[in-house]
Amino acid sequence: MNFMNQPDIIFIVLDTQRVDRLGCYGYEAREVGESITPNLDQFSNQGVTFDMAVSPAQWTIPSHASMFTGLYPTAHQLTQSDLRLGQDRPQLAEVLRKAGYQTVGFCNNPLVGIIDNGLKRGFETFYNYGGAFPSMPEHSTRLPWPAGRLLESYTQFLRRISYPIQNFFARSDLAFRISINAWLTPLWSRMANFKGQNERSVKDVCHFLEKREGCESRRPLFLFLNLMETHMPFWPPGEFVEKVAPYMQENRQARNIIRTWNREAYRWQAPVAEPLAELEYQVLSDMYDAEVAYQDDYLARLFEILEGRENKNDTLTVVVSDHGDGLGEHGYFGHAFVAYQELIHVPLIFHWPRHLKAGQRITSPVSTRRIYHTLLDAAGTLPQKGDNLDPLEIHSLTLMETIRGRDPEAETAFAEVYSPMNFAKAIKHRQPELLERFRCMDTRRAVVKDGIKLIQLAGDPSELFDLVQDPLELADIMAERPVETANLAQKLGSLVRHAETQRDNLALGTSLDLEADEQLMQRLRGLGYIE
Repeated sequence: MNFMNQPDIIFIVLDTQRVDRLGCYGYEAREVGESITPNLDQFSNQGVTFDMAVSPAQWTIPSHASMFTGLYPTAHQLTQSDLRLGQDRPQLAEVLRKAGYQTVGFCNNPLVGIIDNGLKRGFETFYNYGGAFPSMPEHSTRLPWPAGRLLESYTQFLRRISYPIQNFFARSDLAFRISINAWLTPLWSRMANFKGQNERSVKDVCHFLEKREGCESRRPLFLFLNLMETHMPFWPPGEFVEKVAPYMQENRQARNIIRTWNREAYRWQAPVAEPLAELEYQVLSDMYDAEVAYQDDYLARLFEILEGRENKNDTLTVVVSDHGDGLGEHGYFGHAFVAYQELIHVPLIFHWPRHLKAGQRITSPVSTRRIYHTLLDAAGTLPQKGDNLDPLEIHSLTLMETIRGRDPEAETAFAEVYSPMNFAKAIKHRQPELLERFRCMDTRRAVVKDGIKLIQLAGDPSELFDLVQDPLELADIMAERPVETANLAQKLGSLVRHAETQRDNLALGTSLDLEADEQLMQRLRGLGYIE
């Protein structure tokens, strides 16, 4: 097989990373007065930065499934922790492996690395830093041979026992409700490596790349890295707390606030029944920033290694987030139930020196599901017969087309919010009154075009925002702009219909009907948005 024209691909997901906390997107921390992400900022300056990248989903499982299949959640249907990715659409790593790539994953999120949901398909090697018994490279144990080999063998045995138990907790509503009790949270969040071992995983990636650099293998590389540093609970090293939130050292009340939140996992995704107190919001926001600063600090070494590689000019590196996080805005915390920008607007940065001009900014709204098409197109990989992939779709939806000024989706981005039902049921058990008040069980969708965003709730237009004038989405202007509401609702209906057609006919490979949904048009007329 000829690998000469296939670039190495480094795919980095900064799990739960808000776009508005990065310096390359204009953020300066309150206490610091400057960017807290100098390394990501430099990486942005050397590559192409998308200013309005939109995640197809607001939480880990459906978002990763979209980036790994190129499909929206309605089409791929991996929307809950008790579901599994279908075989009809090959996963990104599967296609690249068939094309001759070495496929390796370093993952810190248990929803990607532990749960048996099909997201690991196609990886020759997959290291998982989360869970009770992580799987890591042999050198990472820091024990000499043969002690390291014996420890790994023993750990593999324990892992085989523990994985079914961990899958059970993810899929059983009762087990899940028990696990998020405050007295259990410290046990699984630390002892079971809920957030993985992020800095360690980056060091292992660096070691892997350095070791591979000396090999004569001509196989191209696909390396996937998931970091979960900015997810709750927040416990960044003291030096970063001191930098971002120096008051924490003297303010006992502030320390008690973060200590309480860190052990109350139920609150990490629940609606906020009452607005957060000023100090509470400040502490949570600043501790999130401290995690962002810590993550950026250890990413410096990875960027240095990538810059020093012999094949650096023909290495496509993608940095993205699967979703953001709510810190009390709009009455919600976490990333379970809504389609506001703090959840679906994510960072997206490309670096590919041979093909991309440094310092470009792309303002067009784009969907991060198109990472799938971009990487396959860059690899020069045409789908094999029976793979249920359309070469024309792959080539037309690559984000390189948008960079070239020819956006194939008319500068429109779309997101779907399928609420994680295990959390919704936990709320029903604890605070059932919040389910109806915050519409936690309803599917939400959003479409962004020309700086305007429409949110649909349970199939009907719900809110309209001007993101240019109102980036925090504080003023709903739907009543003032019925024409824009109707136009975006029609566009959203077409996108939903498109995804539903993909879902229903995926195995058949039939053509897609992009015409407007007449049923939706009738509903809009009934609501008075159009004549």
